[in-house]
Amino acid sequence: MYKDFCSRHVGSVGASRQTLIKELGYDRIDHLIDDAVPASIRGGDALELPEALSETAALERLRSIMSKNKVLKSFIGQGYSGTIVPPVIQRNILENPGWYTAYTPYQAEIAQGRLEALLNFQTMISDLTGLDVAGASLLDEGTAAAEAMALAKSGKPRGTTMFVANSCHPQTISVVETRAEPLGINVIVGDWKTFDPSACDGLFAILLQYPDTLGRVEDYQALVEKTHQAGALAIVAADILALTLLRPPGDFGADICVGNSQRFGVPFGFGGPHAAFMACTDKLKRKMPGRLIGVSIDSQGNPGYRLSLQTREQHIRRDKATSNICTAQVLLAVMASMYAVYHGPEGLKRIAHEAHQSARILAASITQAGYDLVSDNFFDTITVKTANNTDQILLAAVEHGVNLRRVDDQHVAIACDEVMGVAELKLVLQAFKIDQEVLPEPGQTAWGESHHRVSDFCTASVFNSFHSETEMLRYISRLEQKDLALNESMIALGSCTMKLNATSEMMPMSWPEVAHIHPFVPDDQSVGYREMLDELSDWLARITGFAAISLQPNAGSQGEYAGLLAIRRYHIANGDVGDAERDVCIIPTSAHGTNPASAVMAGFNVVPVACDDQGNIDVADLKAKAEQHADKLGALMVTYPSTHGVYESTIVEICEIIHSNGGQVYMDGANMNAQVGLTSPGLIGADVCHLNLHKTFCIPHGGGGPGVGPIGVAEQLVPYLPGHSMMESEDSPVCAAAYGSASINTISWMYIAMMGVEGLTEATKIAIVNANYMAKRLNAYFPVLYTGNKGLVAHECIIDIRPLAERSGITVEDVAKRLMDYGYHAPTMSWPVAGTLMIEPTESESKGELDKFCDAMISIHGEIQQVVDGVADKEDNVLKNAPHTAQMVISDTWSHPYTREQAAYPVPSLRSHKFWPSVGRIDNVHGDRNLVCSCVGMDAYSE
Repeated sequence: MYKDFCSRHVGSVGASRQTLIKELGYDRIDHLIDDAVPASIRGGDALELPEALSETAALERLRSIMSKNKVLKSFIGQGYSGTIVPPVIQRNILENPGWYTAYTPYQAEIAQGRLEALLNFQTMISDLTGLDVAGASLLDEGTAAAEAMALAKSGKPRGTTMFVANSCHPQTISVVETRAEPLGINVIVGDWKTFDPSACDGLFAILLQYPDTLGRVEDYQALVEKTHQAGALAIVAADILALTLLRPPGDFGADICVGNSQRFGVPFGFGGPHAAFMACTDKLKRKMPGRLIGVSIDSQGNPGYRLSLQTREQHIRRDKATSNICTAQVLLAVMASMYAVYHGPEGLKRIAHEAHQSARILAASITQAGYDLVSDNFFDTITVKTANNTDQILLAAVEHGVNLRRVDDQHVAIACDEVMGVAELKLVLQAFKIDQEVLPEPGQTAWGESHHRVSDFCTASVFNSFHSETEMLRYISRLEQKDLALNESMIALGSCTMKLNATSEMMPMSWPEVAHIHPFVPDDQSVGYREMLDELSDWLARITGFAAISLQPNAGSQGEYAGLLAIRRYHIANGDVGDAERDVCIIPTSAHGTNPASAVMAGFNVVPVACDDQGNIDVADLKAKAEQHADKLGALMVTYPSTHGVYESTIVEICEIIHSNGGQVYMDGANMNAQVGLTSPGLIGADVCHLNLHKTFCIPHGGGGPGVGPIGVAEQLVPYLPGHSMMESEDSPVCAAAYGSASINTISWMYIAMMGVEGLTEATKIAIVNANYMAKRLNAYFPVLYTGNKGLVAHECIIDIRPLAERSGITVEDVAKRLMDYGYHAPTMSWPVAGTLMIEPTESESKGELDKFCDAMISIHGEIQQVVDGVADKEDNVLKNAPHTAQMVISDTWSHPYTREQAAYPVPSLRSHKFWPSVGRIDNVHGDRNLVCSCVGMDAYSE
C-alpha cells in the first residue's frame, strides 16, 4: 500500500493543489488560511499526536491491539444475540461503498434503492409487531424505549408518571430514567404483576419486556387493558426473532412496540451499531420519532418512495419536536431487512424454532441435573437458579469457550441463538458439569397455547422471492444501482461533510475480534476494544482541546443531548436549582433543528438570538438576552464555523459573554472539519462540544446512519459525562451500550492514525481551499450569500438561487432535481436559508470533480437564463420536468419544446458515463395525503 495516506485522502496534491491556491489569488496556502481564520482563535502549538502510519502499518497496529480481545461464543442475551451475517449481505452491503457512502435520502429520486430496502424494514417490523406503522429505524433499544416514552407523553401532556417493569433489560431501564429526569417524569420501576394502573396518578404509559430480561414469556393482556382504562398507553420492548413464533404485541393491545433488529444478521460489535425499531398504532404515526418511508407517485404516474410526514421532524418543529432524532441506523436496517428477504418468513421461523429447541434441550438437561429454572415459559432464554454457584458456573463456561449471563449471585441466564449448535450446547452443559443432553418431547413449545402466533407475517412478494444467493445478489445489486453514492460522484452537502471513507479504514469492521464481541462480556475479554477506544478518546481530546471525551453517544443528536445533560448536571451540582435553576438555553435562529429539540429534552427553555445581515450572531442581541436571563442562564448552543459557512470573528467574545453571566458554552461540532489542526473548541472557549465522527472523522453516512456523536468536555464537566453499569460511573447513561456504536470507532482510529498531525491539518486547509474555489467560480452566476474576512468562506458556502427564481419562476427544488440529470446529488437545499444551496466539497474531492460540479451549475444557470429570456417555456422546460429518466427519454411520445438530448445529455461528458434516476420527480404532497408505509400497501399501490 502507498505509504503517504494523506495524499490518497486529499483530492488535490502537487500541481493541482497549487493551481487551486493561485486561482484564489494566493501563492501559499498558509496566507489564505491566515486571512480566512481569525487570528484570535488560531492555535500556536501543533497537536501532539503519533506520527502518521501507512495503511499497512496502521492495519497491523490496530490488529495487534484488537487481538487482545478474546472472541468467545456469547450466550449472554440481554438484548444482544449471536447471529450469522449472510456472506451475500456482508460482502455486498456492509462492505460495499455503493451502500455505505450514500447520504440520508432527502433527494428521493436518486435514493430509490435504499428507500425500498427501508420500506421492506418497515413492513417486516409492522408485520412482526402486529402494529399499523413502523419507522425506518432508531438508534438502539434503550433509546427507542425512551423515545416511546416521549411519544406517549406527547399524547397526554399532563401525564407525570411512567411505570417500567423491573423485568425489562437493565440498560433500557437506566436510559429511560436518564431521559425522564430532565422532563420531570416520575419513573416507577416495579413488579408488573402487582402494579395497578388505576391507582397511579398521572400515569401516561407503561413499559414491558417481551419475553422479559430473564427469558419469561408472560401474558400482559389484562394489564394492558387496565392501562388503557386508566387513559395510558402500553409500550412493549420485544425480541424480533421471538415475534416470528409468539403472539405479536399489537394483538394483546400494545400501542407502541420497540426493540433491536441486531439478531437479524448484524454483528455484536461490542454494542453497535444496530438498528432499533419502533412500531405504533395509526393514531400515533404523526408524532413518531425518526424517519418514515412512504410511497407516492412520480411525474409519470409511477410509484416512488420518499421520506414521509417530514413536517413532524425536529428540523421543522425545532423546540416543539417530540424527538431530536435526525438520522438513525439506515445501513443496519437495510442489513436486517435483507436478512428477512433472504431467509423469508419460513426461514426466520426455522431459525427461531432452532433457538427455542436449543433452549428446551438446555432446560431439560439442566433441570434433570437438579437445578431449578425461574420459569418454564420461555422462548430462547432460560434463567437457572444456581444456589450461590453462579461464579463457578460462569468461570467453567469461559474455560469451555462460552459466555453466560451473570444475573446475580443466585442466577445465571443462558440465551440461545442462531449460532448455537450441538457443539455449543455441549460446551454450555459442561459448565454445569453435565455430560449428556436430555432431549425434550418433539413438536412442543415452552409456552402456553395462548402465546402462539397465529397471524402470517412478511407475506409481501419481496420476502418470498430471493432465497437463492444468485437471486439475492441480483436484488441487492438492482437496488444499489438506483442510488447515487460517493462511488458515483461528489455529494457536496453543506454541514454534512461527505468525505472519503477509505477502504483501509473500513476493513477492520469485519474482523472477528471487532465484530463478535458482546457488549457485556467480562472486562478481560474486551481489553483490545477498551485500549483502542481509550487511545481514540485521547487523540480526540487533544484535537478538541478538552479534558476528556465520552464515546457513548451513538449519533450527533445523542451527543447534543449528552453534552447539554452534562451542563444541566453541573449546574445542579453547583446548587443552581429551585427558583434560580439555570434552565435557559440561548440558541441562534440559524441553528440546526436538533439544537432546540435537544435543549428541550435536556430540560432547558429555549431563548432564540438573532443573526445579523451577514449571517453572524447578533452580539448585541446575545449580550442583552444573556444579561436579561443572567440568573437563569444555563447554556448557549453555537455552531462554529457558523451554519452560514463563515468564521465569526466575535466567537471568543460570545463565549465570554455567556461565561460572565453564569452559563456554559455548548459547541455543535457539525463543522469541526474547518477546525482540526487550526483551532479547537477548547481554545475558542467552549465547555462542551459534540463531534460527528461520521463527518469529520470518516465514518460513512450509511445512507442515513450509523454515526457516532462523542462529546468532549472541559475539566469542570468531566464528572458529568454519561456513565453505564459496565463503567466506573453508572450515572446518566444515554445509550444502551457503554461505548455506543463501538465497532465503527475503528474507522476514526484508522483515519487519525494514518493522517497524523500534518495530514489532519492539511485536510482542514484543503477543505477551506476547495470551498473558496467553488464559491469564487460560482459567485458570478449564483451570489455567495455570506462571506467573512476578505470575502472568504470557511469549509462551505451558501449560494443564492432566489434572485434568479424571482425572475424565472425556477425554484431551488427545480435546480436540485436538474442536478440529478447531470449526475449529482444536490447540495443542502433551503437550509439554513430558504431558497439557497449550501455547498461543502470537503478535502477529498479533486479539482477535476470540483470543476465538473461547477460546470454543471453554470450550465443550469444558462438553462434558467433561457427561461428568463423567453427562449425556454416557463412551465415546460428541462428544470421543471427534471429529473429525466431513461424511460422518459426513450418514450415514443415526446411533446416537450426541448430535445431529448438537452434533457439527458446537457454536457458532453455524460455521453461516456451517465447515472440515470430510476423515477421522475416524486409528488410529496400526494404521498403525505395518501400515506402508504409498507410493501403490502405498495403492492396495492402499484395495481
